[in-house]
Amino acid sequence: MSPSLTRRSRHVFDRGAGVRHPRRCRPGPGGPEEDTEGGFQHGGWQFDYDDGTVAAWEKNTEALLLGRRTYELFAGSWGVWPEDADGLQGELTRRYNRIPKYVASRSLTEVGWTNSYLLGPDVPGAVERLRGEPGGEIRVWGSTELIRTLAEHDQIDEYRLLVHPLVLGVGKKLFGDGFPTPGSRSWSRARRPPAS
Repeated sequence: MSPSLTRRSRHVFDRGAGVRHPRRCRPGPGGPEEDTEGGFQHGGWQFDYDDGTVAAWEKNTEALLLGRRTYELFAGSWGVWPEDADGLQGELTRRYNRIPKYVASRSLTEVGWTNSYLLGPDVPGAVERLRGEPGGEIRVWGSTELIRTLAEHDQIDEYRLLVHPLVLGVGKKLFGDGFPTPGSRSWSRARRPPAS
């Protein structure tokens, strides 16, 4: 799933999800080591299921809004991969290196990836200022703690879900206990048919 915020309009949160329980999932497209919290060992499976949906969504992305862990994962991959790589990897590497990346972190004091900026201690206030600037979609990938903060302050305009015909059996809850009700937010999903 990936929420999105658009400047002057909305934030979109996109997130791929393997489902064991309707509220339990959240592993995404990185490598096996992307998120091993709680002993999770199934990271990186999502790329095998991409059908162009992510590339289509990303064409409208004009900024990234990331939590610390996702920022570090992205900076260590998209931030260092060659921009002339083929396919989606090259396309996203070029895009992500050029657009601004806003990082919510309580521990980082600096960010080194080109065009990256720390939001500071008042994340909801900083995000509200970003939303007031001209521009298009601000994409949030991963960053479950950040998403919860944004939802608590009614700052997510659209939730986008990728639903895959895959059962992992374990994982983090996408919408954990006490998650703020998204209410009338826009929801969209891309559904994958079972592999033949």
